Amino acid sequence: MGVNASDVPTSCYAYCNQTSESGHQCYKRCEELAHKDGYKLYGYPSSPNTRRALAVLHEKGLSFDPITVNLTTGDQQKPSFLPINPFGQVPVLLDGHLKLIESRAISLYIENVHRSRGTKLLNHKNYKKMGTETMWMYVESFEFDPPASILVWEQTIKPMKGLKADSKVVNETERKLEKVLDVYEERLKNSSFLASNRFTMADLFHLPNIQYLMNTTTKRLFENRPSVHRWVAKITARPAWKKACDANAWYGKRRITEN
Repeated sequence: MGVNASDVPTSCYAYCNQTSESGHQCYKRCEELAHKDGYKLYGYPSSPNTRRALAVLHEKGLSFDPITVNLTTGDQQKPSFLPINPFGQVPVLLDGHLKLIESRAISLYIENVHRSRGTKLLNHKNYKKMGTETMWMYVESFEFDPPASILVWEQTIKPMKGLKADSKVVNETERKLEKVLDVYEERLKNSSFLASNRFTMADLFHLPNIQYLMNTTTKRLFENRPSVHRWVAKITARPAWKKACDANAWYGKRRITEN
């Protein structure tokens, strides 16, 4: 049984489960038809959240059209961009008529659509393992990201804007991050990665903030914990992540301008 472009739903997985076509062949053809026009990603190459979505695209080996929203000149608040995301934030993923905001939601969408391609970032066959992976993704969002984002803002973004970091805020926030990293250290003594012994979305979600923090004095918090340090070295060395951080792989495309 063939797959017609007009018949392809958002989820190739759901479609192929209802057909008599062999699973592997159906997924491949379905994805090709559903995404024949490719993804469009609105973002900025140095944006941590844009890099998170980029990392997933590269782990999956997917092509996309990068559309630059220059955060340094305030493009995200211009009338030309606000209809795309009224919150004035990047990234934004366009997949045909589907529009997604929020880097973690974008990442999970890409993994679910392309689960049979590239790096397997979630265990779709074992729900207990997926439960553990999901748990660590939430740990990243609610425990790691809040202090890490503040430290990136204070030590990286504010200096880029000509502002001085608040040393009191940095010291107080580092103490909060240390408590999180102490938990990570114990976990990583017995596991190569956070959710299991293989790289998953839970690890990937940490990469943007870690990348910036390793270029600040806060890096000592990671380096002073041997298991955490080994984990950071492994995940930041991934080719897909290095490509996500490479501005040359992004630029050359059009930039959003005010109408």
